[in-house]
Amino acid sequence: MRPSPRLVALVLVLLAASVLRIAAGPGHAPALLLIWGALVAVAGLDALLSLPARRIQVLAEAPASGFSGTEVALHLQLSARPRLPPVLDLVLTHDAGIDSPPAMGVAAAGRALALDLPLLLRQRGPRRVTRLSLRYPSRLRLFEIIGNRPLDLTIACLPNIRPVLSGAIQAQMLPLLDGARLMRTRGEGSEFHQLRDFTPGMDPRSIDWKRSARARAMVARETRAERNHQIILCLDTGHLMAERLGDLSKLDHAINASLALAWAAGLGGDNVGFYSFAALPQPFLPPRPGRAAFGRIQGACVGLEQQAVESNHTLGLTTLNGKLKRRSLVVVFSDFVDSTTAELLVENLAVMQRQHLILYVALRDPALLALTRPAEDGLDAIARAVAANQILAERQAVLDKLNRLGILCLDASPGALTPALLSRYIEIKAKELI
Repeated sequence: MRPSPRLVALVLVLLAASVLRIAAGPGHAPALLLIWGALVAVAGLDALLSLPARRIQVLAEAPASGFSGTEVALHLQLSARPRLPPVLDLVLTHDAGIDSPPAMGVAAAGRALALDLPLLLRQRGPRRVTRLSLRYPSRLRLFEIIGNRPLDLTIACLPNIRPVLSGAIQAQMLPLLDGARLMRTRGEGSEFHQLRDFTPGMDPRSIDWKRSARARAMVARETRAERNHQIILCLDTGHLMAERLGDLSKLDHAINASLALAWAAGLGGDNVGFYSFAALPQPFLPPRPGRAAFGRIQGACVGLEQQAVESNHTLGLTTLNGKLKRRSLVVVFSDFVDSTTAELLVENLAVMQRQHLILYVALRDPALLALTRPAEDGLDAIARAVAANQILAERQAVLDKLNRLGILCLDASPGALTPALLSRYIEIKAKELI
């Protein structure tokens, strides 16, 4: 309990009046004592009347888990006898990986109140909500009563797999699996599919002359895109991947896109492995059939920690290259600051590209792009625009160099990363690049 601004103002007014009265003459002491006594009595009565309101019971419930970058609702039930205070300010205390409203004022009426507080999950792992602070005025608003209620709630923040659960990935993969795209890849792939009667308009090179002679009719061989390719998801967990783009870090965006690709590869009949590195290599998950590997990769991503160290691309990528025994599609999620810091990354990707198909994935910062088009005039805005343009030019130079080396590149904004990555995977499958 602490004095309210109203009580402080009353005390200051009475103190000024008392000083003036005493300065005017000594005969006003009894009246001043009476006024001060009345104020003390009113304040004591106000505190006494507010005591029942301090017995507020709090019941809190939170979901056991939620996806990173999304909101979950913390359900609160407040009750008190004889009734709740008419106005309540609520403040939550929680771990750093959660965002909540800084202070929330609610109006209460009666004995009970139920409400939901939004919590934004920003960092993977178990996140705790530890305390609820209540602040409300006393009956006569002479005091502000502050109460703390301990909470012991844990919310597991998981990588976001909403595209998997919603069926968005299945819808995007459908043309490759059973639609027009599959029809186009038939006859162009390397895996035998079936024999069929030759019809005008078909490629004459598809005719199986031996079987045609036996059947005494023109028979064509139909092929399709090869399955059971090997896909390796490689994540850089160094300090550059800790930069936040929107509500999540670059690493979290990469993890969400990796899980979406792992599920899509399972639908496409490919095997998926997982690997991460920073200053040191992390354990390697060998490729398994996509759907069987999805759970293992998801479990590895939940515990994947951001490391505040410089990434060693030479050690990390060389170690991965030594573990791969067959040609694979290696999807590398990493970042760089400028062309100088990207030299080792480019060199090691070029070495891996001799045996494998490399897809390098970089995340574009929308805020940096916005700086190149300043909305205001002034030297500071122009200086920021020039610096941003220089950074983007160096970034594009690195991507162009990778393209000239035969390395596929994907530079996408956070919101478009997952659809763009799946589209590139479908394109690679359709063109039989692996």
